[in-house]
Amino acid sequence: MPLWLDMMKTPMAAPETDELRGMRRTFQVLCVASALGVLSISTLVQLFGRPASFMVAALLAVTALHTTLYVFRKNRADNAYLDAATSSEEVA
Repeated sequence: MPLWLDMMKTPMAAPETDELRGMRRTFQVLCVASALGVLSISTLVQLFGRPASFMVAALLAVTALHTTLYVFRKNRADNAYLDAATSSEEVA
């Protein structure tokens, strides 16, 4: 069987749970907010002073932490799903 056909028959990722969907959407919002914060840092510093840079730094730190947690949970869910799919194929 050609590799591309074999890969089409193999599940690539677990179905997304409500929790993972919420985490993914939070991740996306944090990434957009981080980008906007970094792009507008000079304006924010003019408006709010020095604390604005700390707020943007905190936003970047929260984004990094959330990304790490999301990737860990998503990989764990994918691996469990693929292990279950593989073991059910071996039984059949």
